[in-house]
Amino acid sequence: MTSVQVISKPGGKYRVVKTIGCDSDPQQINKLRELGQQWISQQMGLQSLELGFEPDKIVLDFISNGLEHIRPAGADLVLNLLFDEIGFNVVPEEMFRYLVLCRLVYPGSKLRTTEYLARHHGIFVDVEAVYRFMDRFSKNYKTKVEQASFEHTCKILGGTPSVVFYDVTTLYFEASREDDFRQTGFSKDGKAQNPQIVLGLLVASMGYPLAYSMFEGSKYEGHTMIPVIEAFKKDFKLEKLIVVADAGLMSASNIKQLIAEGYDFILGARLKAETKTVKSQVLDMGLTHGQSATITRPDGHRLIVNHTDQRAKQDVRNRTKGLEKLEQAIQAGKLNKEHINNRGYNKFLKLDGKLKVELNKDKVKEDQKWDGLKGYLTNTNLPDQEVVENYRQLWNIEKAFRMSKTDLKFRPIFHRKKSRIETHLCIAFCSYKLYKELERQLQEAKSDVSPERAVAILNSVYELQLKLPRSGKRMTKLIVRSEEQKHLLNIFNIPF
Repeated sequence: MTSVQVISKPGGKYRVVKTIGCDSDPQQINKLRELGQQWISQQMGLQSLELGFEPDKIVLDFISNGLEHIRPAGADLVLNLLFDEIGFNVVPEEMFRYLVLCRLVYPGSKLRTTEYLARHHGIFVDVEAVYRFMDRFSKNYKTKVEQASFEHTCKILGGTPSVVFYDVTTLYFEASREDDFRQTGFSKDGKAQNPQIVLGLLVASMGYPLAYSMFEGSKYEGHTMIPVIEAFKKDFKLEKLIVVADAGLMSASNIKQLIAEGYDFILGARLKAETKTVKSQVLDMGLTHGQSATITRPDGHRLIVNHTDQRAKQDVRNRTKGLEKLEQAIQAGKLNKEHINNRGYNKFLKLDGKLKVELNKDKVKEDQKWDGLKGYLTNTNLPDQEVVENYRQLWNIEKAFRMSKTDLKFRPIFHRKKSRIETHLCIAFCSYKLYKELERQLQEAKSDVSPERAVAILNSVYELQLKLPRSGKRMTKLIVRSEEQKHLLNIFNIPF
């Protein structure tokens, strides 16, 4: 016979609390044991209630008294990691880190940045302190930051870049008056009434930013390239570069200067502006999709002509759209002196006397012959296809400008002092470099998440800062719930 009892051991002495029963059948003994366990559980629950221990209340009390702070932390953890890997921690002042990261996580004015830091991170920074930092940045840190960025790019590319890509854009200011630097000029933002500056950007293959320079707003964009490239070569002690640029930046004098300075170049060519002989040669080639051919110009430079169906379709769409607008204007009688020029699709207009205006269909047919054709002018010895592929990478600069103006929101610019404008652009430059490194590491991990979405997902990972009630120790805990959050944190080896 086996007896099943509940035993306690207060003060080291055994005491029978309750006898559940006794039996000799093993199955019945097991049942008695289960009954004993149930009795213990019931008694423990009653004891907890009697002593006032309510689990829900304990949790609520802990949250009220132990939770000290909660903040969005995922994006900061990853971007801080990349910030250090690039080498931007060469700047000892944390203000620089705050400004670069916020440009990606919460882009806006410097005042909005200070409000974000205070509200979400408990970091209280006076906006005037931000401005004082910007005033001393160019003198103390700009060169160090650019050097760190360049060395990281060389490491990623496996050596010093031999091919560089150049383009310009304009940045307007919320101001009504010009000064010696902020001037009105041709605006790519459609803000001709606003003072602006001209920004030249130099990038390496795959779009990694290399250097930038700013010029007064009235500067002709074609005169900006040589100074930027020369400064870049001097700063980083480079010997020879192949320069890739759009046709819009290249005048005959620019090309002569490139040759005089010993540069190799790949430039977009204006096929329709070539000599009659060259144009006739181009059209006689009869190129179809994917085909290229080379013409040696009288100056000895190679003119490579390439045809793609995609470009042909785009040419047709653009011309059709332009012609529709012209026809609507003709029918409505809204043509004015602005149309009496040879710019854009106005070249298709035929003027007869003072009143009669119609489309010149012969010119339209002539224009159709050029659909799908694109020219590339070069003095390099690179194979034709390599020239074409290098030129096509210019879209990386367009992407950099587009993202900087939209996602990074570094326009409009409210600063007036030149030193602050320069620091503002350097912060944007570093933020874009950080973006490119995030993009690269996501691609390397074979993730299909874009950098923009990665920042948004990571920003939904919150960190709890807790004070343990018994020990008084402080600890942090990441709140990670979704598979997307886990996926991104695992890529960057962030423990959670």
